[in-house]
Amino acid sequence: MEFERVTFDLPYGTFHALRGGDPDGRPTLVLHGFPDHPPTAMPFLAELARQGRYVLAPWLRGYAPSSTAGPFDLASLTGDVLALIDRWTPGRTVDLIGHDWGGALTYHTSVTAPERIERAVTLAIPHPLTFLTRSRLAQLRRSWYMGLFQLPGSGVIATARDLAFIDRLWRQWSPGLSLDPALRAKLHEDLRASMPAPLKYYREMLRPGMLGAARRLSQPITVPLLQLYGADDGCFLPPPDDRHRFTAEYAREVVPGVGHFLHIEAPEAIAERITAWAGSGSLAPRGETTGMATQEPEGLTKP
Repeated sequence: MEFERVTFDLPYGTFHALRGGDPDGRPTLVLHGFPDHPPTAMPFLAELARQGRYVLAPWLRGYAPSSTAGPFDLASLTGDVLALIDRWTPGRTVDLIGHDWGGALTYHTSVTAPERIERAVTLAIPHPLTFLTRSRLAQLRRSWYMGLFQLPGSGVIATARDLAFIDRLWRQWSPGLSLDPALRAKLHEDLRASMPAPLKYYREMLRPGMLGAARRLSQPITVPLLQLYGADDGCFLPPPDDRHRFTAEYAREVVPGVGHFLHIEAPEAIAERITAWAGSGSLAPRGETTGMATQEPEGLTKP
């Protein structure tokens, strides 16, 4: 499946993206997380395209070659997402898939402009308010890096010794994943050109702009939403039941055999789960309907 590099001139700068699939297919916007960028997910993006979707995966603000200028609060980042939708598929709603920080943006975009989103999927990240207010001690221990990123000079730590710190996070968060050396080299190249901008996402969590985001996020999400978590995730534990935050069709699954970067570890299986849920509202092939209930079935097996 062929993807092309495209650019969009948006109000806050130029954004680069990978685009592929059938232009007449379901528009699907895929948002990456930290410390990542679109090329590592190419097998996942290609599988979505093979299933008939029209796929766009941008480098988010702060990630070169897209603009690395701030601010990095959720409202500004959501503005980028909505501007991309306007430029890419004007007049059409999209399916929105977000991993890690891209998942946080998916939640925030879903409450900010639900009329623009047909369906939403979050990968490896709970609702931000659930994370901030109901995290267990075990989760807080896994989130130590967020405190580190508040410190001056943390960008130097992140890039030292050929980004050894970044490689350590990948190993801890997805213990079963070995990233292809060529993909790893390209990721390193983009992250070197980006730092310290990606770390500023975390610094914004403690600034006044987060209060406004929290007020918006306290509203129930009215967009149908699927949450997927990797059972071996070394970054986020599956959160406590938070079904009260969703008033539309809602499902969740903890996927065995994969970690934090579950869509990179099992691209075909994760894409198939998303497509099955989007088509039927249930996590087929088991045929279990979910409605607004939390579901943690036996799940997938890693291919």
